[in-house]
Amino acid sequence: MPNFDYEMAAKTRGYNYICGVDEAGRGPLAGPVCAAAVILPEGVVIEGLDDSKKISEKKREKLYDVITEKAVCYSVAFASVDEIEKLNILNATMLAMQRAVQLLSVKADFALIDGNCIPHSLGVDAQSVIKGDSKSYSIAAASILAKVSRDRLLVEYDEQFPQYGFLKHKGYGTKLHYEAIKKYGPTKIHRMSFLRKLYEKQ
Repeated sequence: MPNFDYEMAAKTRGYNYICGVDEAGRGPLAGPVCAAAVILPEGVVIEGLDDSKKISEKKREKLYDVITEKAVCYSVAFASVDEIEKLNILNATMLAMQRAVQLLSVKADFALIDGNCIPHSLGVDAQSVIKGDSKSYSIAAASILAKVSRDRLLVEYDEQFPQYGFLKHKGYGTKLHYEAIKKYGPTKIHRMSFLRKLYEKQ
């Protein structure tokens, strides 16, 4: 389970406002990539907080409300499909993370970044934490906000493009999704670079 060890280690080095940063949506065939940044009060306990991938959708929605209520501050940012296509998914993810940190209403002086990369031009000192969403409380909180925010956007896309099943798969490459793309063709929210192999087979 995540804890505050990474946050407390940063505190002992003189940092005061430590944000956790995580993303959602690197792998899907459609939609933007989302990142969230969260600064939690020191020692706050949020029951059930964990890596968003280990938690049901219903529980994530409840945790979203608790996190946004208890956080010192939080922000959510996106990198668009056009940016993913132009920059590639890794660089677009870094851009979304950078935006999330910079959008915080209380300026962070240290960031804990999930994964093994740190965005350029972040503007604050930072540390990458592999599998950070299962180790750091702040990163786990960010993973929930990013996942829920992106899922809510895909629900809106489902209303625009009901034949693709976004409500069920949230843009990921399921059999249902691939079959819909083959039948109806890609939409403006599909990542064409992710569909290259599909069209090469045809």
